[in-house]
Amino acid sequence: MATSVLRILQSISTYSFPPYSFPPKLENTMSNFYIDSFKTFFKIGLFTFGGGYAMIPLIEQEVVDKHKWLNKEEFIDMIAVAQSCPGVMAINVSAFIGYRLRKLKGALCMSFGTALPSFLIILAIAMFFHQFEDNKIVAAIFRGIRPAVVALIAVPTFNMAKSAKITLTNCWIPIACALAIWMLGVSPIYVILIAGIGGFVYGKYIKPTE
Repeated sequence: MATSVLRILQSISTYSFPPYSFPPKLENTMSNFYIDSFKTFFKIGLFTFGGGYAMIPLIEQEVVDKHKWLNKEEFIDMIAVAQSCPGVMAINVSAFIGYRLRKLKGALCMSFGTALPSFLIILAIAMFFHQFEDNKIVAAIFRGIRPAVVALIAVPTFNMAKSAKITLTNCWIPIACALAIWMLGVSPIYVILIAGIGGFVYGKYIKPTE
């Protein structure tokens, strides 16, 4: 009996097991996610003018409303974190969302999708800008784009205010912050730090949230 068991163990130890592979359905799901996320953020980077703030409504529409990758509260928190960190806001947002969903691979995939359109467009403009920099049609196109950029920035402002539960009793906070940045030249970094400390003190000692 002992000899038979020993022979079985020896045969198992010398057997070469094939490498484990995920089921085809799971592999397809994972690969489709990276393709979809890259295409989504490539589209966001391609059709957004005016910088990171103008990207917010498109990102919210794709990430929150369409794909359901985040809910409203998580998206607002992600925007706050992205604004608090150095670097380009659009890249920060895409990196945070990608890492939240698929760790490092997701962050790289979404960040690359966001940055690639701008890189290609700026490269093309740098190569051929001297040929149309004085073109009246191009100048008119950019004059028409500027008011639309203002609207793109205004829309997420009102949406975020609604989601953040801004009411008549606390609307003075964003107004005061905006005036401090605009009229007094206060750095947004200090505004974010003071708001974070104030929120912590209010939630911890004045009106505990837990």
